[in-house]
Amino acid sequence: MACFTIPAGEAVVTTIVKKTIDKKGLKQEKSENKSGIPFSRKLKWLTNLLWGGSVLLAYEHVWHGEVKPFFPFLTAMENPADKAEMLHEMGTVGVGMAVLVTVVWIGICVAADIIVKRPLSGVKSGN
Repeated sequence: MACFTIPAGEAVVTTIVKKTIDKKGLKQEKSENKSGIPFSRKLKWLTNLLWGGSVLLAYEHVWHGEVKPFFPFLTAMENPADKAEMLHEMGTVGVGMAVLVTVVWIGICVAADIIVKRPLSGVKSGN
């Protein structure tokens, strides 16, 4: 019902952090990290994953009639019994999705660092 709000909330936070890093630390980050991928670029990957997933989930909820274009926007907010179910879904499914996306992003960052730092194979030097 509202599970997409948790990854969307994380996406808002990561977007704010990325904008702050871009404004304050762009020059410093370039000088410190010449051989690897900058953290701001990696954070952009996470932001894109979270926003994309949230938009797709919101669209799915609109498609199934769980979100409407007028207040209170979520059909579960109309009935007190449905509110408890909605909060439970947000706490389990929404948090689970946000954590899973973040864990996958960490794996992507580790793999990208390994790929960037490994030496080129098959290249002969000195000829």
